Amino acid sequence: MTDHSPRNRSALRDRASLNELFEVLSKADRRRILTALANANPRHEAEFAPRDFTSDEQGKDALTRLHHAHLPKLDEAGFIEWNRSSKTITRGPRFDKIAPVIELMTTHGDELPVSWP
Repeated sequence: MTDHSPRNRSALRDRASLNELFEVLSKADRRRILTALANANPRHEAEFAPRDFTSDEQGKDALTRLHHAHLPKLDEAGFIEWNRSSKTITRGPRFDKIAPVIELMTTHGDELPVSWP
């Protein structure tokens, strides 16, 4: 028997929301973008362009992932607003949903794996 009470539905929404947050935070590039926005808003996408790669091909791949995966995913989720024409990234309408997790991770960065953010 499934519990369809308002309390259980609310718990399921919260769980789905937490899953979404962890999915978004699962990639280092997205964590860097969100952490940067938590510190200063707006940001220019050039700040997140790949640097120090051993080959041009690696740099192109990272730039492709930024433009075709990470920025669109954060934009669609509403955590950022990405203006492609001005190349500006600002906090999105749902940024406040992820900001406490970013703050918690930043505050406890010395306890997290080396790959943070």
